[in-house]
Amino acid sequence: MSHGYSPAWRKLTIVILRPLLSGLLKRDWRGRGSVPAEGGVIIAANHISEADPLALAHFVYESGRYPVFLAKSTLFDARFIRNVLRGTGQIPVYRDHADASLALKDAERALLDGECLVFYPEGSCTRDPELWPMTGQTGVARMALKTGAKVVPVANWGAHELMPYRRGARTGLAGSLKRGVHPLPRKTMKVLAGPPVDLSAYEGRPLTKETLLAATDDIMAAITGLLGELRGQEPPGERYDHHRVLEERRRAYPAAGGEAFEPTGPFPRGGKTPHAPRDEQEPARSANGEPKADGS
Repeated sequence: MSHGYSPAWRKLTIVILRPLLSGLLKRDWRGRGSVPAEGGVIIAANHISEADPLALAHFVYESGRYPVFLAKSTLFDARFIRNVLRGTGQIPVYRDHADASLALKDAERALLDGECLVFYPEGSCTRDPELWPMTGQTGVARMALKTGAKVVPVANWGAHELMPYRRGARTGLAGSLKRGVHPLPRKTMKVLAGPPVDLSAYEGRPLTKETLLAATDDIMAAITGLLGELRGQEPPGERYDHHRVLEERRRAYPAAGGEAFEPTGPFPRGGKTPHAPRDEQEPARSANGEPKADGS
């Protein structure tokens, strides 16, 4: 069974969204030549805002490819949105589904059919207070090594000024942003694509946890380096590990029953910091213990 979509739906989204995004956002795009013109390919990007998928989709389309995202299954609940997503070939991710591998099977099928898949290896918007990429989940590496598809690292910057992530950290750069949507003045979406990540060292190896984690680290290092170039800053030496932080908070606050916490003071990277309770729960986990999230 091939990956299905409607050419008419894809054309409709282009006709509507392309001029809308061109008018709403300014662009600083680099590296479009790194996106292959044909064949299955994975775009692996950092995630800083709920608005960056549109900016990233525009970049990918203007690079000559139609983007296919792994989208939260809840987005398919509304009839019209479901029609658009299914019509354009987007892939639902069932975060609480007993078989979390279904989304990856659909993604693998799409890659083999020559689609351009956009993954967020972090699994969600970054919780790093300075908006640097977090540690990645292993879905992208697994998919790349299993199918042989190239992984093109992409960094984006600016969407956080248009619409800061509503569950972002309350300290650092993230904490300084005013929540809500801020279209004026027009924001500049900076996007930079790099050459495909060299994963040749892992080819032919069994897809063990160690192999997948090492390949994932290479992918995240490439994305982080590109983001440092976009921001004109040196990336941190250690990436923020959101799941480790949540686990440390659970141990520190067992009475919370697994509830996550948002820090109110300085937030060491991966350190022990829980002070203010919040309603966000840790993402559901699949049978192998990995978090179920977009791009996982």
